[in-house]
Amino acid sequence: MSELVERVDEQDRVLGVVERSEAIERHWLHRVATTVCRDPEGRILVHRRQEGVSRFPGQYNWLIGGAAEVGETYEEAAARELTEELGVRAPVRFVLKFLCDGLISPYWLGLHEAVVTEVLAPDPAEIAWHGWVTEGELREAFGQWTFVGDGVDAFRRYPARPVPGQSGRQCSSK
Repeated sequence: MSELVERVDEQDRVLGVVERSEAIERHWLHRVATTVCRDPEGRILVHRRQEGVSRFPGQYNWLIGGAAEVGETYEEAAARELTEELGVRAPVRFVLKFLCDGLISPYWLGLHEAVVTEVLAPDPAEIAWHGWVTEGELREAFGQWTFVGDGVDAFRRYPARPVPGQSGRQCSSK
């Protein structure tokens, strides 16, 4: 079954409904919602994508997300993606939105944050490994692991914040 998305313009105004595959193929703008997941200590969730996924197999990411469905706000899409990919429900807070060139196609990226207190149940079809890291450990991991390029671009735009509890588990590539 095809995934329908809203084709949007350079001001993020809806132009119509199209299949996501067509939006990507024709480089039409559409919307993607992502979330930075933090635990109560302020650490950030990092995950490695499964080898068998169609986009960015085996690469690491610090964002959870996907395309916004037709009629969905960025916030609604971000919350839905948390449930689909991690099996959790958490309030999401909008942080920023930018026009992302995208490695496979351009899109508007809405970035959110959520504090996740529930036990994660990652979708095994999407996520091969996950762990919590401090911002410092995440910066180090960017130099050591292969991350999804669009996520690296988003990290450059992500506003620095004081993060409580900087101690945490070390990154490990499993």
